[in-house]
Amino acid sequence: MQANNQGFTSMIMNKPKAVTMFCVLMMCASSAVLAEDTVCFESRKGASKVTQKDIGEELKNVKCSDKTGAVLWWGDPYDGTQPMGEMPVEADYTHGEAVVKSRTDQLTLYSICGVACHNGTFPAPVEADAPPRKLTMHMDLVPDALDLQHGNGGIWCLDCHDAETRNKFVDNAGSLIDFNQPQQLCGKCHGQVYRRWREGIHGKRIGEWATTGKKRWFVCTECHNPHDVQQGERQSGFAQLEPEAAPILPKGMENADHERHGDHEANDGGH
Repeated sequence: MQANNQGFTSMIMNKPKAVTMFCVLMMCASSAVLAEDTVCFESRKGASKVTQKDIGEELKNVKCSDKTGAVLWWGDPYDGTQPMGEMPVEADYTHGEAVVKSRTDQLTLYSICGVACHNGTFPAPVEADAPPRKLTMHMDLVPDALDLQHGNGGIWCLDCHDAETRNKFVDNAGSLIDFNQPQQLCGKCHGQVYRRWREGIHGKRIGEWATTGKKRWFVCTECHNPHDVQQGERQSGFAQLEPEAAPILPKGMENADHERHGDHEANDGGH
C-alpha cells in the first residue's frame, strides 16, 4: 500500500498535466451522468413517457416516483397538450376547456405511415372485410394477429385501423378518426364505459377543479394497451402498480385518527 501511495505521489509530481487532464475527464463524465434526463410515465409504462424539466424557479413539470417510475404530480398539467377537438356528443368536456396529450407526436413511425408504407402500392392493399391473417410486420406490437389479446377473438387489425388510410382509425360508419381521438374509436364497442368517460366518471383528468375550468383529459390508450388489453390470464384492462407508501404525517401529529370518520361518529354522537 505504501509503495502504491509513493508511486501515485511521484506521478503527480512528475506529470501534473496528465493528472489535470485525468481530473477534467472524470469531472466531465460525472457531469454527463448527473445531466441524464429523468424520464417517467404518466399513466401506462412504456406508452406515456414524459421527461422531467424545469418550468420555473425550483419547479419541475412533473415529479417522478423513485419506486415505480410513475408521475406523482404535475407542475404543469397542460404541458404538450392540444385542444381535444370536435366531439359528437355534448358532455362534461364541453362545459370547460378540454385538452389532450398528442399521441401522434409520441409515435415514431406515424409521420411515414401511409407514405413509405400502406401507401396504396406497398404492401398490396387489402379489403376492409378481408379475413384475419398473420402479420409480417409490427410483431413488436402484435406478436400474433390471429390471437389478438383484445375482444376475446372477435376482432383484428382492420376492425380499428382503416384499410386504406392506416394512420387513421375507422368507426362503424366508415368515417375516419384521428389518432389523437381514440376515445371515439373505443366507444363503438365500449359504449357504457365511453359514456362514463364523457361524464368524467371513468378515467383521469387533471387541471382545474371548476366545472368550467381547463382540464387535461386522459384518453383510453394512455391507460389501456389496445393490442394487449386482456393482459393474459388476468383479463384486466391495465397493469396495476404497487401503491406508494402513505404520506408522512405533519409535524406534531402522532396518528391519522382524525380520518377515521366511523370512529368520530361513534364518539361524537353521529356529528
